[in-house]
Amino acid sequence: MLMKKQGMDLTLLVTTILLVAIGIMMVFSASYSYAMSNMGDGLYFLKRILQWAGIGLCVMILFSFIPYGIWRKLSVPLLIISLSGLVIVLSSLGTEINYARRWIQVAGFSVMPSELVKFSLVIFMAASLEKNKIHLNYFWRGVMPYLILAGGIFFLIYKQPDFSTALIIVTLIIMMMFIGGIRISHFMVLLVTGVTAVAGFLSYILLTGQGYKTRRLVAYLDPWADPSDAGLQTIQSLLAIGTGGLAGKGIGRSIQKHLHLPEPHNDFIFSIIAEELGFLGGAFGILLFALYIWRCTRIAINAPDGFGCLLASGVAGLVGVQVLINIGVATSLLPVTGIPLPFISFGGNALVILMGLTGILLNVSKMSINHGG
Repeated sequence: MLMKKQGMDLTLLVTTILLVAIGIMMVFSASYSYAMSNMGDGLYFLKRILQWAGIGLCVMILFSFIPYGIWRKLSVPLLIISLSGLVIVLSSLGTEINYARRWIQVAGFSVMPSELVKFSLVIFMAASLEKNKIHLNYFWRGVMPYLILAGGIFFLIYKQPDFSTALIIVTLIIMMMFIGGIRISHFMVLLVTGVTAVAGFLSYILLTGQGYKTRRLVAYLDPWADPSDAGLQTIQSLLAIGTGGLAGKGIGRSIQKHLHLPEPHNDFIFSIIAEELGFLGGAFGILLFALYIWRCTRIAINAPDGFGCLLASGVAGLVGVQVLINIGVATSLLPVTGIPLPFISFGGNALVILMGLTGILLNVSKMSINHGG
């Protein structure tokens, strides 16, 4: 094997830019009525997402020129800073919106510590797993520390409350541990334990019969049992997707976005894509995500070291899980939960974080392993 320098992965770069461009277009289309009704300015969300996309583009370009090995040295400080943010957001310094305390106001911008954790965690896990690879065969010394970390992060994010993001964080940690080389037997124990814990938690919610989580689960089983409240989002989402047909109604011609479907520019933006661009538009978006994940996988395979491989694998897993959950919710395959569609849903923090991680992978892609001998 021979390591050689090459140009950055242009396919990954173009795919990312296409996803962001689609996101800007669809956020504007999906949010106009909502913005006019609630902010008095139909361009409110468009202007905001353009600002964040501009910041994200600068970050992605900057990170693509920073030697990715530097992030290994910054992994622990970054994790400490992001975990501190999770603690701060639960204090009086955090901003509460819709009964959730997930934001910190900094210089006129809303910062979500949970998104910063995703960024720092991918880097930390990649650096730590590479460094401690020799210990991964041992449960108490190699696996347990990561489970303690996962439990601590889960608790802090769940207290916001944000169960879905907390679950994604734990899933990401377990996925990266598996890729990092833990024993299959340990991985199976974690998988079975995790599935059992989630099933038990959901059963508890159903049995207690209280709170919005119970209403969401009941609506998932039968959204038409409460079409004006708990089942509203699911029903309106399915109507949007179903009426889009093969080619869609055309950009800007969605009916459901006109205050029928809650969060049309955020959690349910895929429904508006399917309504306005049809099955073909939705399929094209899914293919772009598949292409993005494939390029991350190729970068992981050809990475010059374990750190680069784990970085690319972590980003692929993070994006893949969020795409599956978001589209699963939009199509009623999963209960309603607040996971945005990567690069496309409105959300500046998530967009900048993902573009930053993509920039790091573009730098990794500049170095490859030549398997030709």
